Amino acid sequence: MNIRLSNTGKRFNREWIFRGLDYQFLQGKTYAITGANGSGKSTLLQVIAGALMHSEGTIDFSNHQNNPLEATLAYANIAISAPYLELIEEMTAIEFLAFHASFKKLIKPIDEILQEVTLQSAANKQIRYYSSGMKQRLKLAQAFFSDTTTLLLDEPTTNLDEAGIHLYKSLISKYTTNRLVIVCSNDRNEYDFCGEVIKIDKAPSVPIGGS
Repeated sequence: MNIRLSNTGKRFNREWIFRGLDYQFLQGKTYAITGANGSGKSTLLQVIAGALMHSEGTIDFSNHQNNPLEATLAYANIAISAPYLELIEEMTAIEFLAFHASFKKLIKPIDEILQEVTLQSAANKQIRYYSSGMKQRLKLAQAFFSDTTTLLLDEPTTNLDEAGIHLYKSLISKYTTNRLVIVCSNDRNEYDFCGEVIKIDKAPSVPIGGS
């Protein structure tokens, strides 16, 4: 799936988080979005994912043949992992992935997914009892193993130890072929595989309606 932003901006109350973005993201390519804290990286990713609505401009989606896609179909083709996304902690990992699969098909059986992210021994434990690193592995699992053309990753190695970072690199190597991948990070180790790096700056502080 391809995603085009045209003069896209997002504001909260009277403050512009980012503004005037024009960019096209193409399926099969990898992108990193970098910028200072507060520059709007995470907000931009949430806008692309449809979790937040943009305040101005447009976001258009098209398939690999550049035919337009309806937004609802496009969002079904997006998987995201981010530190601010909550897991359902009353569920076990098996229950959580099964619930996720009711919305987005998984490319592997759940037991194989949990084995690949080394959570098989905790498969029947409630997520509330997971360490922060285990929770991050589960977030990566639900994103990487979703049958989607687009993968959005925000600070993907948050809370991961050295083995977890190695796992992340392995997932990138094995499960991003022919997908559109966008990584929000200032850690080069998280996006060193990306073909394009986009740096965004904090939007100027101007009154609503200002230019």
